[in-house]
Amino acid sequence: MESIESKIKKSISRKKRGELLFPDDFRGLGSSEAVRLALHRLEKEGYVQRVAQGIYARPKISKYAGEVLPTAEEIAMAIAKRDKIRLVPTGAYALSALGLSTQVPMKLVFLTDGAPREIKLGKRSIKLKKTTPKNLSAKGGISRLVIQALREIGKDRLTEEEEAKIMALLKKEDQKDLLHDIELAPVWIQKIMEKSLDNG
Repeated sequence: MESIESKIKKSISRKKRGELLFPDDFRGLGSSEAVRLALHRLEKEGYVQRVAQGIYARPKISKYAGEVLPTAEEIAMAIAKRDKIRLVPTGAYALSALGLSTQVPMKLVFLTDGAPREIKLGKRSIKLKKTTPKNLSAKGGISRLVIQALREIGKDRLTEEEEAKIMALLKKEDQKDLLHDIELAPVWIQKIMEKSLDNG
C-alpha cells in the first residue's frame, strides 16, 4: 500500500514550483496528524521547504539565484485565499507597494476581516489586523493602496513629489472603482484623491 508520504509527494510533484502548500491541501490523503508528519519528513528530506508554520513550498529554481521561495506578499495572498478572508496592505507596505518608498518593510501589515495574527517568515513577518468592513470595501487595487499610504504619510505631510506620483497612479485606476473608493476615505484623503478626477 502506498504511504501517505509518497501520495503527498506525488500530489506536490503535479503542482508548479513556488506554489504554496498547506496541510489542508492533502486532507483527503490521511488524518491531519499523518499529513503533518509526512510534510515534516518531506521537509527533512529536502523535498519541500517550510516557509512559515504550517506553510510549505517547493522552491522555484532560478538560473542565477538558485532556489527561490515565495515572497511574503505571495504567502499573505495564499493565506487570504485559503481562509477566504480579505486583506488590504497598510502602513509602510502600502507605501512600498505604490513605489512611494524604496524601503522594503520587514513587517507587512494587512487589515483583514479574518482572525488577527502574526506569521513569522524568517526575518520578515506578516501581521493581520482586524478591521471594520468599511476599511475593506475599497474596490480599486490602486485606490485602496493610496488610501492606506496617505493614512501612513499623515495629514498635511504629503510632499508635492509624492502627490504627483499618487495622481499618476490614480489616473490608471478604473473611474467607477475610484469614485466608489473616494467615498470611503477620510475627508482629507478624499480631497487629495478627487484631484485625479480633474479634466475628465
